[in-house]
Amino acid sequence: MSTKISILVIEDEKSMCSYITAYLSKDKYIVTSALTGSEGLSLTASLCPDVILLDLGLPDMDGCEVLRQLRRWTRTPVIVVSARSEEDEKVKALDLGADDYITKPFGTNELMARIRTSLRHSHSQAPDSKYRALDLEINFEKRKITLAGEQIHLTQVEYQLLSLLAVNSGRVLTYNSIMNTIWGPYMDGSNQILRVNMANIRRKIEKNPAQPQYVFTEIGIGYRMRENEYDF
Repeated sequence: MSTKISILVIEDEKSMCSYITAYLSKDKYIVTSALTGSEGLSLTASLCPDVILLDLGLPDMDGCEVLRQLRRWTRTPVIVVSARSEEDEKVKALDLGADDYITKPFGTNELMARIRTSLRHSHSQAPDSKYRALDLEINFEKRKITLAGEQIHLTQVEYQLLSLLAVNSGRVLTYNSIMNTIWGPYMDGSNQILRVNMANIRRKIEKNPAQPQYVFTEIGIGYRMRENEYDF
């Protein structure tokens, strides 16, 4: 890593905070910690970290309120790290602007992968011109999709959906955020049209739609596309 990445950990559980800090510091990140939401907001303003790891159960305010205030003035990637595993909690945090959500307990490899994904998206000035993972390749400039060298034909809506997920590969997008982006905010609350289109996409790009390799379902939350391997 040519330049050191700064990470702010907003976590009131001291043992967890120390564990994350020690592990990330060993990996040559610059890590600062905050035990309360107000302290975390203040440190974000003064330090301008590259990534924020945010617990939701803070002593002075709910983590979602911290996230809501952060999103009023910064686009710094926020990864929620919480013991709350309920789907509605995850959806709420992601819809408020969280870039990702990890449920405790978690593996360090998973945490590192989520941090790298958030950094890649935040440092990109524009989407990659291509997406490639395993046998699937998307050329955004040519609007061309190939699978094992064979061109795949999608409808306009299917292409928009797959491209949206590919540009945000590695990140979970909620049903609501996808629906708003593709169909606008005035669609009814049902995501049936989204599910139908995703089923059609999977039939076209997945060897076994029941065991997808490219587009994964975060049950009750949304979809996540396999990480872009084009630049790796």
